[in-house]
Amino acid sequence: MSLRYESIENLTKLIQEKKVKPSELIEETFKNIKQTDATINSFLALDEAVAMDKAKAMDNQEPTGKLFGIPMGIKDNIVTKDLETTCASKILTGFNPVYNATVMNKLNAENGIVVGKLNMDEFAMGGSTENSFYKKTVNPFDHSAVPGGSSGGSAAAVAASLVPFSLGSDTGGSIRQPASYCGVVGMKPTYGRVSRYGLVAFASSLDQIGPITRNVKDNAKVLEIISGHDNMDSTSAPVEDVDFSSNIEKDIKGLRVAVPKEYLGEGVSEEVRTSVQNAIKELEKMGAEISEVSLPNSKYGVATYYILSSSEASANLARFDGIRYGYQAEGAKNLEELYKKTRQEGFGDEVKRRIMLGTYALSSGYYDAYYKKAQKVRTLIKQDFERVFEAYDVIVGPTAPTVAFDIGAQINDPLTMYANDILTIPINLAGLPSISVPCGEANGRPIGLQLIGKPFDEKTLYNVAYNYEQVFNMSERYQSL
Repeated sequence: MSLRYESIENLTKLIQEKKVKPSELIEETFKNIKQTDATINSFLALDEAVAMDKAKAMDNQEPTGKLFGIPMGIKDNIVTKDLETTCASKILTGFNPVYNATVMNKLNAENGIVVGKLNMDEFAMGGSTENSFYKKTVNPFDHSAVPGGSSGGSAAAVAASLVPFSLGSDTGGSIRQPASYCGVVGMKPTYGRVSRYGLVAFASSLDQIGPITRNVKDNAKVLEIISGHDNMDSTSAPVEDVDFSSNIEKDIKGLRVAVPKEYLGEGVSEEVRTSVQNAIKELEKMGAEISEVSLPNSKYGVATYYILSSSEASANLARFDGIRYGYQAEGAKNLEELYKKTRQEGFGDEVKRRIMLGTYALSSGYYDAYYKKAQKVRTLIKQDFERVFEAYDVIVGPTAPTVAFDIGAQINDPLTMYANDILTIPINLAGLPSISVPCGEANGRPIGLQLIGKPFDEKTLYNVAYNYEQVFNMSERYQSL
């Protein structure tokens, strides 16, 4: 029997009933990766020997843990002990961490099996996974299209059914946008819900780790595992309620749903607008109460985000100096020259662009004009959401303004590339939870519906997403890829 398209829930049941051995599942997983990933290019590194040894040892054990024997792929900016972690950058080539990220310890405690690290935009800076130093990942639905970014490898591997789930990171839409482009389910949790310890920092006040899956129930299950307070992360929230599944199947009658007029306005393609409006009608049929609202300051989100995130990146990436780990330039005559040559040769163009922008925004004479003003606008954006959530339970709109664009179409036009995150960025600035679920296709390329919730109310988002998934899902399409 083929296990490739099975959910985490079904695979767990098959293993518990002794119908499938963990080693058989892992063996088939690597077989599928070798057959398919030469085209998709979602994986950067495989851990086949370790994974197979772990699975064979499990064959003789009683199943314990919520992920016993389940294969998983991990975005390459999440630290994995003894497995190369490069952030898809030349500057971290050969870096083998000596510890695990907190999320990895949580997944390992449930006996999940890491099969490899997934491609991404270098240091999570990009929206197409074309900024990786190593390779370009393609969209499994259309190999001439990008998979989105920066978690493009994570979304593509799940959409191509190479793993039942993966982890990504989301700074301004980097889980939800590739989830939309690749027709899968991607959750960006509330800021502080999941520990950032062991996530290589891009913008510390925005970054969050989250799961990517092919269905909503699996997504909720993975988030339950990786959530929770962590003393190793000073920004980790002391919130221990991680039950996202118990009411997932209840109806949504009476749910108050807000639709921001800005999210269906200028810049949103006709195909996306139509698919999202059809999805909203389905929610209305289920008994949800739909109303139009306004988020007037969202239009400033992109400018605000790129000032703040680049400023934080400028500080966070200062540690990559060629001394402690990773790539070191040759031929330097002194320490200062070593720093300069290593960073010049080790960082890609997009990373350099954002470091320069962030350094400029933080510099003397410009701090008040840019960074400080951006922080004030961030507060206004957050207050817009707070006002809406006084009267509504969920906000609904598109995840991305268009379907996935062609490979190479925007790589030399950074401002257009940045605009693709216009609908996801405000959620990160406000620290809110948000999930993308498939809601349509246009010319064979998927479209995503974005659900936005109150702080730490992922439970409601999963409930709405699950109900909508019963009307529209991509389960049959995955098997045709």
